[in-house]
Amino acid sequence: MKQLRPGKRLLIYSHDTFGLGHLRRCQTIAHSLVGHRADLSVLILSGSPIIGSFDFRTRVDFIRIPGVIKLRHGEYTSLSLEMDIEETVALRAGLIKHTAEMFDPDLFIVDKEPLGLRGEVADTLKMLKEKGVPTVLGLRDVLDEPGVLSEEWERKKALPALRDLYDQIWIYGLKDVCDPLAGVDLPDVVRNKAIYTGYLRRSWDSTVAMPYVSDKFDPHKPYVLVTTGGGGDGATLIDWVLRAYEHYKRLDIQALLVLGPFMQSKLQSGFMSRVSRLDAVHAITFDSHMEALFEHASGVVAMGGYNTFCEVLSFDKPCVIVPRTVPRLEQFIRAKRAEELGLSSMLLDDDERRPEDMAHAIEGLEHQAPPSAIHIPGLLDGLSTINAVVDRWASESPTEVSAPGVAELSVIG
Repeated sequence: MKQLRPGKRLLIYSHDTFGLGHLRRCQTIAHSLVGHRADLSVLILSGSPIIGSFDFRTRVDFIRIPGVIKLRHGEYTSLSLEMDIEETVALRAGLIKHTAEMFDPDLFIVDKEPLGLRGEVADTLKMLKEKGVPTVLGLRDVLDEPGVLSEEWERKKALPALRDLYDQIWIYGLKDVCDPLAGVDLPDVVRNKAIYTGYLRRSWDSTVAMPYVSDKFDPHKPYVLVTTGGGGDGATLIDWVLRAYEHYKRLDIQALLVLGPFMQSKLQSGFMSRVSRLDAVHAITFDSHMEALFEHASGVVAMGGYNTFCEVLSFDKPCVIVPRTVPRLEQFIRAKRAEELGLSSMLLDDDERRPEDMAHAIEGLEHQAPPSAIHIPGLLDGLSTINAVVDRWASESPTEVSAPGVAELSVIG
């Protein structure tokens, strides 16, 4: 069994084929843990091409493995290297395992994919398991419809990994809000590993200034924040908001559009041109400190990604969620449940995208109650729960910590 050192080491793996969700979730967890424990160092393995654009706290660092991107037909290809996907995955797998050997972590967290991209983390999991290193799979609150998720996990041979290679499964949400395991056929030995942490609270660092937008944007006046997350699939939302302002001149509340770093440059240019002709609308491509934008916004119009939902809850903003429905129903499931609970409202894309519908949704934010109007115990306790679990891991032996049944941390059974 691995002997714990006075200084603890946490290794986090995130495949990051596209978008910002996985990276920002891992960064949030890492920052919370090093802020909570002065003896902890965290290393993040990520395939995100823009990980270097983010700030990391002392004792948090990252290694960027070669990037891959998912094509429209569902296959993957290398993002930058002239290598086929098999070679790229083999290279990534080797780098992941070598990093784990050299870093010698006391805890290993894998984000979302039980075996990593195309199984690239399997050998690392087996190696660390043999050394007695506790292993954790971290899942967001919604993955997909149960039938789709079951088929995906069967195809990827995830069940043996969940059963044999993981000590715990952290679900970054609440079972009473969304349960990603509901309807999925899993043995009790797997279900008993699950801890529902609560959502991951985000906070605003007041020393971080609002980004410069333009001379005509007044950050001291109310504005609606429109965000697409990474932006790779956000063009429809941006176009719909712009058409609302173009057709309804009475819509005069400021709108700040964040297009996203992964939106195609041609689309970005076209949107910026349209924005320049509208007095009330402003836009930026990307800012790594979205918390400041949320803190000062009067309301939010957004796609329904996990991180955006956490920010809406954390900064207590009235929100209209416009979820995507392909290639996954994740955002729709989350948005529908949030609307049922009264945490946010939802506007569905019916392919018509009538400007008046978006205009009414934006105007309605002024009269919509914030999420805090609905009291859900433990809703934003995710980071404190994770800190408590890691405290137990750090103070006890790995076998004691990894055993399921921590009732006070909402372990299911």
